[in-house]
Amino acid sequence: MFAVLGFVGMLALVTGLIHLYLWKRLVRDTLRPGRGRRIGGFLVLALALLVPATMIGTQSGAYWLAWPGYVWLALMFYLLLLLLVLELPMLLVRRLSAARRGPAEPAPARVDGSAAEPALVGSGGPAEPVAEAGDGRGRDGDVPVGPAGGPVGTPAAGLATPGHDPGRRLLLARGAAIFAGLTAAGITGYGIRTAFAPPRLDRVRIPLAKLPRSMDGLRIATVSDIHLGPLAGRAHTERIVSLINSLDADLVAVVGDLVDGSVAELGPAAEPLRGLRSRYGSFFVTGNHEYYSGVEEWVAEVDRLGLRVLQNARQEIRARGGVLDLAGVNDVSGTGTGVAAGPDFEATLGGRDPSRPVVLLAHQPIQVHEAARYGVDLQLSGHTHGGQVVPFNYVVALQQPAVAGRARFGDTELYVTTGAGFWGPPVRVGVPPQVSLVELKSA
Repeated sequence: MFAVLGFVGMLALVTGLIHLYLWKRLVRDTLRPGRGRRIGGFLVLALALLVPATMIGTQSGAYWLAWPGYVWLALMFYLLLLLLVLELPMLLVRRLSAARRGPAEPAPARVDGSAAEPALVGSGGPAEPVAEAGDGRGRDGDVPVGPAGGPVGTPAAGLATPGHDPGRRLLLARGAAIFAGLTAAGITGYGIRTAFAPPRLDRVRIPLAKLPRSMDGLRIATVSDIHLGPLAGRAHTERIVSLINSLDADLVAVVGDLVDGSVAELGPAAEPLRGLRSRYGSFFVTGNHEYYSGVEEWVAEVDRLGLRVLQNARQEIRARGGVLDLAGVNDVSGTGTGVAAGPDFEATLGGRDPSRPVVLLAHQPIQVHEAARYGVDLQLSGHTHGGQVVPFNYVVALQQPAVAGRARFGDTELYVTTGAGFWGPPVRVGVPPQVSLVELKSA
């Protein structure tokens, strides 16, 4: 819970700064002072408060906040990204526009060398002297009046500061805001549609040097990051189970982040997992979100639903006349929580027969470095969501050794599935939901 609150606090600070920028670009720069600008300011403030309110509220059961809050979070991100991208071209346009207008012409000098008076309304030049009384142009003590009816000595109305055109600047700001708004809305809508679409199947064949020839073609249906929660319920689970069962797999591996909530809240949504079918069993390892959601209760619940939970343990799989070790380690989030142990590779893999191939289930790809030290042949992971929304895949790559698909670390193969659900915004851009079928090949 403290980890979640800390994350929410940091998120509130960052989103506050983001909304300040959005107010400047979408409200202050596009609206003249007045009622409209004030309304826009209050709206941006409300949206800024909505983000942390959603993060805290959904943890407390206020699920009605999920749709507006999480959708705005995605829209906010793409608005920010697009407006930042537009900063440079907008700056160039302003500079070019100012260059075309050129610098202001210097005022002509008097004969005595002093600067001439500025042009006045209606005069076209220096101020005209006050007319004699009775000529209809003014009286002693009155303000001199120019031919156009304006007071003599008043600077010309609408005279702009050199290099500055308020009308042009306003038009440019409004154009950028409209473009960013429409584009961000389009991307977010596309992402929502993708996130709620049926998972795509990724088929991959991975050779293992130690795999007996009799076990060639052994298939493991792999899914991660289902993320049952306020926006993904029982129907989401049923669809995933139906797809997995259609694969006729030998093993099923659920590699963490099943839920975002307690057993009391999401137990019915997870119930369809009881229907998973495979020849040699279904297995589960914890992800980081299980530690935010009551890991001990969920381990018991998943076990009740018929999945074997591998908590720093391994299972001997005898199939087709061969033997394979299927192992699982707890997520690194369990370290130091006082709730459940973190990953223990020695307890999981120590003392095993090194002639057997071993497939390790580990939620986070970063655990592959330790897995390679213990001679793991293949690690199956999730966690990354493939970035979930482009360009977050580049950020994830700074934290994990692989974002999606296959990678190799020494003699250890790593395969990262991009997840069947979503976390936070119900949006996937460039990374559709996925279920993977991993087929093992003898080398």
